[in-house]
Formats: sequence, structure tokens, C-alpha cells
Amino acid sequence: MAFQPIVDICTDKPFAYEALVRGADGESAASVLARVTPENRYAFDQRCRVAAIEGAVAAGILNTDAKLSINFLPNAVYSPAACIQLTLKTAAQVGLPIDRLIFEFTENEEMVDPAHVANIVATYQRMGFGTALDDFGAGHAGLNLLARFQPDVIKLDMDLVRGLDSSLPRRMIVESVVRLCEKLAITVIAEGIETVAELRALEAIGVRYVQGYIFAKPGFRALPPIAPVLDATVALSA
Repeated sequence: MAFQPIVDICTDKPFAYEALVRGADGESAASVLARVTPENRYAFDQRCRVAAIEGAVAAGILNTDAKLSINFLPNAVYSPAACIQLTLKTAAQVGLPIDRLIFEFTENEEMVDPAHVANIVATYQRMGFGTALDDFGAGHAGLNLLARFQPDVIKLDMDLVRGLDSSLPRRMIVESVVRLCEKLAITVIAEGIETVAELRALEAIGVRYVQGYIFAKPGFRALPPIAPVLDATVALSA
């Protein structure tokens, strides 16, 4: 796993670290996911959860107040209560409180059975986990999913916030989503932030949590430090 911080811009501290799958020698997520099949999907999903929890604790997440956000495959979960048992066991073994776990699913993955996904979200929420809808604004659905069920977090897709500072339509769309989520008591995280201008535009809209290279690239088997914004901007332009 590699870990990338989700930053609280009110405190400049990590709100959470997202666990991103990598090969054993740091190979890309795409190269790993290309080997996932219907036959090994369940085992892969389970192993990712274990690797994320063990890797984050080994990297020092217990020395912070940050949560751990783990991506999961809804189509790999045949029963949310049964499939979570290994996760619970692993968290207990390494001393990670379960209320510090967030489970992300992406709307880019076609949902064969949306009612099943809604049941997973509801079950996880009852058990004390956070839930997050990743890549919101891209993929198979968006507002339709929010009408079916309400996760604790939505993560705005990077293509939706790219150039937000210079695009009035994008800014109006993002602002509308943020206001809607406020009414639904859903936290908004903006992904893929690369410039100070994008960051300031999001801050003006009221987005508190952000993730992107402006703060840190994913750290392989490590929790990368959060760079000061100005330093990060210089690094990106270098």
C-alpha cells in the first residue's frame, strides 16, 4: 500500500490517509487491478483491507489522530456482516479503533445491485465505520446514488475540480454539491488538487478537506509529510 493524506485546511493536519494499492515492489495500482478477476475479487478485496490496516499502523498512523480510508469493491462483498470479520480481527490485533476506519467505494465501478450497495453502506454505518463515495461526478451515477443512500463522505472527482478557479460553471456545480451535502450532513472532500488557485477557490466555496499533490504524493509503505502549500507549488512547477 501507498498512503496519501487528506488534509484539513483549517488545521493543516491530516484528516485521514487514503490507502492506495501498489505492487510488492511499488508497481502501479493499474497493474495490480488488471489482474483482478471475478474468481479472485473477494480474496483480493480482503487482502487489501488487511494490508491497508497493517501497513498504516506500521507506518505510524496510531501516532496521529488521522483516520484510515480503505477502498473496497462492493461486488466482492457477498454479506457485509460476514465479509467484515477479517477487517475487525486485523484492526483489533494492531490496536486501530474501528471508528477511525472509512470505507470508500467508487461510482466508476458499475453497481450490479445498487440495493446491495445500500445495504453495505447502512451496515457499515451501524457498525461505526465511515463510508465514502469516491470519484463523485464521474462514472455510472452521481445524484442518483445520493438519492438511494447517503454515505458519510463524498469525494469530488478531480476532473470536476480541475481549473475550478477559472471556470464559472465548474465553480457553480461544485458549490451546489457542497450546499446539498451540507443539508444531507455529508462531508465533502475534493480530490486531485494541484494548484493554490484551485485550493483557494475550494476554500471560498466552503470545502474543508482536500487531497492532492499540492500537499503530498502517495508514500509507498509510508505516511508522507504534508508540504507547506507554497513549497508544494514550487515543487510542482519545478
